[in-house]
Amino acid sequence: MVKSIKGQFVLILVAAIGFIIYSFSFIQFTGEERFLPIRVLFYFIMIVSVFNAGMNTQKYIHVRKKE
Repeated sequence: MVKSIKGQFVLILVAAIGFIIYSFSFIQFTGEERFLPIRVLFYFIMIVSVFNAGMNTQKYIHVRKKE
C-alpha cells in the first residue's frame, strides 16, 4: 500500500492511463458480439478509474496548496 499522497497520485494516474489504452486498443468497427460484455465492463472500469484519478488529483493539489 502506498502511503504518500504523491505515490498514490502517480499510481492512480498510471492505472487510469493503462485502462484508457487497453479499452481503446480493442475498438473494432466490425467487432464480434461475443466479446461485447467484456468490452463494456472495461469501459465502465475505465470511466471509474479516470473519475478516481480526477478526485485524487484534486486531493493532491489541495494538499500541496496547504504546504
